[in-house]
Amino acid sequence: MFYAGAMIIAHLDLDAFFAAVEELERPELRSVPLVVGGDPSGRGVVATANYHARQFGIHSAMSCAEARRRCPHVVFVRPSKNRYSDYSRAVWEAVEGVVAEVQKTGIDEGYLNLTDQAATFREARSLAEVVQATVRAKTSLSCSLGIATCKVVAKIASDRKKPGGVTVVRPGRERAFLAPLDIRKLPGVGPRSEERLHRAGIETIGALASLSDDELGSVLSGKVGTGLRDRARGIDPRALELPGEAVSISHEETFPRDVTDRAVLHTEIHTMAERVAERLHRRGKATRTVTTKVRYGDFSIRSRSRTLSAHTDDAGVIGSVGCELLDRALKDRPGALRLVGVGVSNMAAERQLSLVPVEAEAIADSANG
Repeated sequence: MFYAGAMIIAHLDLDAFFAAVEELERPELRSVPLVVGGDPSGRGVVATANYHARQFGIHSAMSCAEARRRCPHVVFVRPSKNRYSDYSRAVWEAVEGVVAEVQKTGIDEGYLNLTDQAATFREARSLAEVVQATVRAKTSLSCSLGIATCKVVAKIASDRKKPGGVTVVRPGRERAFLAPLDIRKLPGVGPRSEERLHRAGIETIGALASLSDDELGSVLSGKVGTGLRDRARGIDPRALELPGEAVSISHEETFPRDVTDRAVLHTEIHTMAERVAERLHRRGKATRTVTTKVRYGDFSIRSRSRTLSAHTDDAGVIGSVGCELLDRALKDRPGALRLVGVGVSNMAAERQLSLVPVEAEAIADSANG
């Protein structure tokens, strides 16, 4: 049954994100227990663990020393912030090519509003599977999604069938879905509130949901208590927090191996230009400025920008200019590329297609990527 007027919210969570990125960069790590974190000989903490390591009871926030005690042959890798940021940007570019309203809440998770794109929860599941396939095709990463009528239920649901699962909680089933789960699974229950609830004999989300006002007041008072009880009942009126209108649109691709083949790079530029143009069309915008970004094997970055004499929303124009800018960057500094990107800015509402030459060009270089 579909409840008229129900919101359809999805929560997307990348599966063991940091570890998955390390496995993509170093395929030999895929078959071994892997921890991304600090120094196991010091005070290092586990940032994430792959699924092989999790079989030994290793989890995030555990000390690396304890992780090594549980699995002496576990492999430790230090986090690479820049690398994870590159993959994260590619993931969210892929998601935003499918879903119009997205709220990123972290480098590896966020909410999607599917209400206007799916008439039923069955259609929402199909859309979620398209998101999964798109993310995997663009980044080789796996993600899990939970779909429900509100944020809190969707977030909990996204953790139910990892890795690579989709869990749908239909309208009217929220409270029953949440009831048997450990109270620690409820977002907003911190260590102090968990201790108070445990002292009162409340171990599950369902037990919290069933408390009367008087019973709740003796354990958790005020808005904190009523808010947590509402969430335990599957009630969460929070809407997605959407960013202001973007002043630029871009798409980037990080290659599994550095690329020197100019034809391959041009093909990637045109493919990304199509994605950028799709997003321009969806927003009813056109652009005057095209930027190409390149990252070399040593992580240094160069970018080239070109401003046209009139606005355009044509993928062919954006791609052609992007390729010219790529060639200019490689002429100035030849070398194999780890990443390429195409972006547009200087946008306006009207659409005036143009092939007019350059009016201005900007150059930017960075060694810190």
